Formats: sequence, structure tokens, C-alpha cells
Amino acid sequence: MNSAYGPAGINFKLMNVSRTENARWAAGMDEFSMKSTLRKGSYSALNIYFAPNLSGGLLGFCYFPKADLYPYDKIVDGCVIFSSTVPGGDRARFNEGKTATHEVGHYMGLYHVFNEKNGDCSKDGDMVDDTPIQGTKTSGCPAGKDSCPAPGLDSIHNFMDYSDDSCMTEFTPGQNARMQMMWQKFRAGK
Repeated sequence: MNSAYGPAGINFKLMNVSRTENARWAAGMDEFSMKSTLRKGSYSALNIYFAPNLSGGLLGFCYFPKADLYPYDKIVDGCVIFSSTVPGGDRARFNEGKTATHEVGHYMGLYHVFNEKNGDCSKDGDMVDDTPIQGTKTSGCPAGKDSCPAPGLDSIHNFMDYSDDSCMTEFTPGQNARMQMMWQKFRAGK
């Protein structure tokens, strides 16, 4: 993860690893109970929870930084990652750890590079100027994918797309700047 975030000047330090067996939490149920029991540190401390059975085919989810924090927000903050997506996991095409990299991008304030409204080429969905407008999420690693007539090919190598792990290799300088800005504004010292 540090190799992906290093160019943005962001480095993570592992502070703790704990293992807990709980069937409900392992199935992605009762998130509040899980996080209120397991969460460590302040709002600026990234907590990642690995679970073997996320519902709905999810590979993971993470919370965006917020300006107006309520006690609930501080408890549920963090990322939940499908454990089969770690390096060597059994989730084919998504087992090199890039799901965690993608989800932590949300924690750092990044949106998907594709527009959430499928096929919408009318606006830049991720609010970053140096990612081309992209109308659809990516599946696989299709070279030359161009879902919108705007300049630039789709960002198939970007961590914030849905490409296969083997295809994901980069954040843009604009995304790096946005993560720094979002960190300073919403998480640093909180």
C-alpha cells in the first residue's frame, strides 16, 4: 500500500493486528457493533477490517472523510475489505491487494474515476482535473478503452477504477494533491 501512496507523500505505519472470530461480523453484519468493539485510535487512524463474507458481491467499502463529525462517524470510520482480495487470496482477478488500495483511496477522499451514472460523459465525476472523463467502470484490463468523446482514454490503470488488480498501477498527480488536501482539511489531528 505504501508504494501506491508514497508518490502522494502518504505512508502508513502498521500499529496493531488483532484477530477476532465472530460469525455475524465475518458476514459483514452488525458493522456498528464490530467497529465500536474493535476500532483503535483517533479519526486520523486508518482502521482496516478484513472479513471473509461480505454481502452483495462487495469486495470492500470505506468511509469518506467528513467535515461535521458526530460520534457515530468516528466509530464506523475505516475500511472493510473482503479477505480473499489480499495478496495470494482466492478471489481471482482481485487478489493482489488492490481492493484495499482502492478503498483507502475513498478514506483519503477520492471518488471513482468513472461516473456513477453509467454512460454519463457530461461531467467529470471524480472532481480531479487530470483524470479523463470516463462514462463506465472498467472490467478486466482493456487497452485503448475510451467510453467518452472527451480527450483522453479511460483510466484503466488507475486505482480508483474497477479494473483487475494486475491492471491497477497508479494515482494521478491531481489525485495525489486531492488526497493531501482532504487529509489536511478533514483528518489531520482529529
